[in-house]
Amino acid sequence: MASWVSDPAERLKNYLNSFRAAVEEAERNFTGGRSEREVLEMAKRYYEDARYSYDKGDYITGLINISYAEGLLDALRMLGASSFKWQRVEEPRVFVGGTFDILHPGHIALLREASKYGRVFVTVARNANVKRFKGYEPVNDERTRLEVVSAVRYVYKAFLGDETDYLKSVEAVKPDLILLGPDQFVDEETLSRQLRDRGLEGVRIIKLKEKIGGFSTSSLIKKILESRCRC
Repeated sequence: MASWVSDPAERLKNYLNSFRAAVEEAERNFTGGRSEREVLEMAKRYYEDARYSYDKGDYITGLINISYAEGLLDALRMLGASSFKWQRVEEPRVFVGGTFDILHPGHIALLREASKYGRVFVTVARNANVKRFKGYEPVNDERTRLEVVSAVRYVYKAFLGDETDYLKSVEAVKPDLILLGPDQFVDEETLSRQLRDRGLEGVRIIKLKEKIGGFSTSSLIKKILESRCRC
């Protein structure tokens, strides 16, 4: 079983991960008949309901649903229809980096997508790096951007990046997976090689093909200028 924690969001996430591992083992070891199979499928439906509640931020309903799912799975084990063990599941570490200037639904969608893979660590670009790579200063300073990103519920921990070496943040997190946005300057092959050179082997890298929802900070700024500027 997942360990108890006081935060209902974190508690539900732990239960979801614990159940997912248990039900996969229960599927492999299933020996029951048609009726027992129906119970197993019902348990999986409760799990999906709990996952949906988690995504919607309704953690109490999610905890109720996952408790039903766990009860059904335990019943199958008591009946001898399957065997499995409840165990604490360590979530994979997922690394996301970016400027996160003027937070918009595209940013939220990116962080939500990252949370599907595990616990999300976010490095927020320093003001100097934004100016160096993009040629202009961000609208919001680095401390403001860090505070806003840290408040997003999909983020486990956010911190400011290094001003001279962006890979130092990756080294600090030691992620299992890195999620790249479609417009980030580094490609998967180059980043993978750089990580191997630093002793970080086996890091999975996923680069999104397109912006989620089509949002961008630059388009928002352009819209603000067009609607508010009287120059």
